[in-house]
Amino acid sequence: MKDEKILTLHPDGKMGVNILKRRYDVMKDFIIKTLKEHQALSFEELTVMAVDTLTNTFDGKVKWYVVTVKLDLEARGLIERIPKTSPQMLRLK
Repeated sequence: MKDEKILTLHPDGKMGVNILKRRYDVMKDFIIKTLKEHQALSFEELTVMAVDTLTNTFDGKVKWYVVTVKLDLEARGLIERIPKTSPQMLRLK
């Protein structure tokens, strides 16, 4: 059986990428759970937490998947960048 894939979305309407749904689901769950716990995080903080938490169990490049899934979740309206924050801060929508 072939692994199921998902085509990610991009908030700027750019072309998304096809990734394995099981990897997408792990990263999506991590991002949503982490933002629920912390209310708001910088993208860098989120990435560091993902690397620390997932590196030993995740079978992909953690940083790349954080970026890709974060953009998809923005495009789907599940998370948002907090306006006028530097560094960029993220929160659940």
